[in-house]
Amino acid sequence: MNIALIAHDGKKADLVSFVLQRMDFFKRKELTLIATGTTGKMIMDAGVSHIQRVASGPLGGDAEIGAMVTRGEMDAIIFFRDPLDKHPHDVDISMLLRLCDVHNVPLATNQKSAHILVSFFNEKIEPLKTADL
Repeated sequence: MNIALIAHDGKKADLVSFVLQRMDFFKRKELTLIATGTTGKMIMDAGVSHIQRVASGPLGGDAEIGAMVTRGEMDAIIFFRDPLDKHPHDVDISMLLRLCDVHNVPLATNQKSAHILVSFFNEKIEPLKTADL
């Protein structure tokens, strides 16, 4: 299961906190985490070492994740957006949101929707059975 983690500058600390509060989920071996540049570095610095980083958003990272969406490589995206700030790469952001709609990829853009998404996927991932140990 591939999950992308993205956050605008004003929301990066919120995303890191969100991930840290749900480490049992985000450290599951069934997950591959992909993040844009600075967001990924901050999450790695907080203790999540198994994260793949693409370029930062303004340098094409949102477009890289969008390409993964079109190839069917993304199961969900958590994108903590700052709706009150202007962003120089708004076109890329809009493209990513549109691609999620076109390809039916769940997209959480705030803490509440991200919590619901994580709760759903946490129940969908089969827990290890005692016989598997």
